[in-house]
Amino acid sequence: MRTWIKAPKAIFATSAEAGLVIENTRIAEVLPFGAEPTGAVDTVFDASDHVVLPGLVNTHHHFYQTLTRACPAALDKSLFDWLTALYPIWAGLTPDAHGLASTLAMAELLLSGCTTAVDHHYIYPPGLDDAVDIQMAVAAEFGLRVHLTRGSMNLSVDDGGLPPRSVVQDHDTILADCARLIDRWHDPAPGAMQRIALAPCSPFSVTPALMRDIAALAGERQVRLHTHLAETEDETAFCRDAFGCRPVDHLEACGWLGPNTWLAHGIHFTPEEIARLGAAGVGIAHCPTSNLLLSSGICPTVELEDAGAPVGIAVDGSASQDSSNLMEEVRQAFLLARLRRGPRVSHLDALRWATAGGAACLGRSDIGAIAVGREADLALFRLDTLRFSGHGDPLAALVLCGAHQADRVYVAGRPVVVDGAIPGLDLSALMAAHQAAADALQS
Repeated sequence: MRTWIKAPKAIFATSAEAGLVIENTRIAEVLPFGAEPTGAVDTVFDASDHVVLPGLVNTHHHFYQTLTRACPAALDKSLFDWLTALYPIWAGLTPDAHGLASTLAMAELLLSGCTTAVDHHYIYPPGLDDAVDIQMAVAAEFGLRVHLTRGSMNLSVDDGGLPPRSVVQDHDTILADCARLIDRWHDPAPGAMQRIALAPCSPFSVTPALMRDIAALAGERQVRLHTHLAETEDETAFCRDAFGCRPVDHLEACGWLGPNTWLAHGIHFTPEEIARLGAAGVGIAHCPTSNLLLSSGICPTVELEDAGAPVGIAVDGSASQDSSNLMEEVRQAFLLARLRRGPRVSHLDALRWATAGGAACLGRSDIGAIAVGREADLALFRLDTLRFSGHGDPLAALVLCGAHQADRVYVAGRPVVVDGAIPGLDLSALMAAHQAAADALQS
């Protein structure tokens, strides 16, 4: 099948004023002003009312946390107190509730223009051993491209960590399941819809031995590494007390400082650490709204990127962000960067972080841009609602006026959002079941 996305109102690509041609799962042609496809096309989509972006890449999330949005027990707390309040609630997570949470999170992401999503699942109460398998099934049904990370914790409150013992696992169980998930789900081929990464939760929730052994397994099996790092100064104090060094030093000591690693948050770095991360090619998943809500700080996105570290954007978990809307997060990332660095930061920088930057964090050169040979992952937005009236530059309007709802989304050339809805999804029924599960979990 060949589809011509014709004459967009605006497009985030070079020399593509006449649009692009999708052939099967990939972009076959990018057409400059006045050009037409070189061969026959099967369908034409008139994009004259749409702004076309590469599909957005969400580099960090916790799907299960959609069940604890605006949770009363966790309001108005900093990170460690927030976690302590929520861990006992999350300990009641069931497979059915996890499936509903993942379904709702993926639907919200798709509707915001996201085509590739990372999830970091690290809660394993009894009976939830197949948490990642559940998420893979949901992603396949939606047609969403995913990098699901096998998270882990092996330090409970009894061992000097924060979570209750019921949600942590032992070292050998974690490693065995990491290997199982790689065998079952990881597809290293270009255009892959499903990949696995290995993701101990954080330096304060796993032992150094587990960090080192997971790094060794990831190197052996050629998968990527992910964890939270440098989110708060409390974490820095924990690392100094427990390991005698700062978080980046601990990361390096455990064999993680390399181009196959990307980190969530990345706020509290010294200039020397930023230089080291950039030289090593370590990526950063910037989570602006979560960082604001938990008063964690502001990620030095410009400095990290200038040093050579890929920077992507992420919605983070819905318990600390309370939304899974990636397009809204683009605006937050832009505003925070403007606050730090002034007018040198453009709306185009924020759009680049959410597309090409996110792809780089995941080690992918087949997504993240509108170019010949790339996967046909696209997000199309209309500008015909109240918030956009009076706009000039359409690309700037998406960011500055606060776009949040995609009208049409393609993943691997397939339309998965049409006219602002996901075909075949009863959203009202999903929300009702999801809210009931949330009420039961929090009761």
